[in-house]
Amino acid sequence: MPIATPEVYAEMLDRAKQNAFAYPAINVSSSQTLNAALAGFAEAGSDGIVQVSTGGGEYLSGPTIKDKVAGSVALAAYAHEVAKNYPVNIALHTDHCPKDKLDGFVRPLLAISEERVARGENPLFQSHMWDGSAVPLEENLSIAHELLERTAKAKIILEIEVGVVGGEEDGVSNEINDKLYTTVEDGLRTVEVLGSGEQGRYITALTFGNVHGVYKPGAVKLRPEVLKDIQEQVGAKIGKENPFDLVFHGGSGSTLEEIRASLDYGVIKMNIDTDTQYAFTRPAASHMFANYDGVLKLDGEVGNKKQYDPRAWGKAAEKGMADRVITACEDLRSAGTSLSAKG
Repeated sequence: MPIATPEVYAEMLDRAKQNAFAYPAINVSSSQTLNAALAGFAEAGSDGIVQVSTGGGEYLSGPTIKDKVAGSVALAAYAHEVAKNYPVNIALHTDHCPKDKLDGFVRPLLAISEERVARGENPLFQSHMWDGSAVPLEENLSIAHELLERTAKAKIILEIEVGVVGGEEDGVSNEINDKLYTTVEDGLRTVEVLGSGEQGRYITALTFGNVHGVYKPGAVKLRPEVLKDIQEQVGAKIGKENPFDLVFHGGSGSTLEEIRASLDYGVIKMNIDTDTQYAFTRPAASHMFANYDGVLKLDGEVGNKKQYDPRAWGKAAEKGMADRVITACEDLRSAGTSLSAKG
C-alpha cells in the first residue's frame, strides 16, 4: 500500500487509542533496515511507523556527506516507492530533534511538505518530533506552539517531549534522576499552550522513568502510573477523557507488564531502535564467524563470492530485524490490526 495519507495516519492513531494498542516506531538508517521493518510489519499484519533520526539522516546521505535533510528526503522517496508492495500502512516520522538542529532538520523538511501540500500533494513525512526536553518547559512549549501552526497547515502531526528521557541518543545525554518523571503540572501547562487538538494534532512523550540505550530487564525503573495520573487529572480539568496521545521513548529493558500498562494509559507509539539494531547485526556477525574462510581471502586463496556478497549476510540481517519487529507488534498488541484487514 502507499505510504499513509494524513487521513489514514490519523485513523491509525485513533484506532490504536480506542483499542489500547501501540504502533512500533522503528528507527531506520538504510534501505536494508527500512526493508526489514516493512517485512516485519507485513508479516505481523500490523500497520506501523518508520522513523529517521538526525544521525540516521546523515548516514543515509552518505557517511562522507552527512546531510541529514538530503538523507531523510532520499529515505522518504525510497519508502514511498517500495512501501507500495506491502499490504500494510506505513507512516514516516522524524525522530528526536533538539533545539540546535531544528533549523537544519525539521524546519527544512517542513518547508518541503508545505510546498507539496500547496501543490495539492500529501506531505513527505506524516509527523515530525521536536525534542524540547533539554530546555525549560516554557521555551519548549513556545517552540512547539510555533511548529504546531506549521505542521497543522501541512497536514503533519507534531510530536513533542515533556519531561526528560535519561541515557544517550544521537549525542544527547541526560542523567538518570527524578527529572525523568513528568508532572501533572507539566501536562496541564502543555494543554494550556497547545490545546487538546483544536490548534492542530500533536502526540506527546511524557516521561515516566524512560532511559535510552541498552539495559537488562528490571534495570530501568518505570512508573506507568505517572501516565495514568496525568491523563486523569488533566482530563478532569478540561473535560476530556485521556486527553493525551502518548509516545513511549527509551523502552529497551522494559518488562512486558510495564509496556502493556502504558498502552492501557494511552500510549499509541513506542520507539524501538536499540533492540532492532542488535537484531540486524547479530545474524550478520553469525554469518561472518561461520563463514570466515569464505568471506576472507585467507592464505592467498580467493574466498567464496557467494559468502562475501553483501546480499548473503544482508538477507540474514534483514530477517533478524524483521523478526524483532514482529515481536514488537505482538508486545504492543498491534499484530493483526492493520487497517487493510478491515471488513
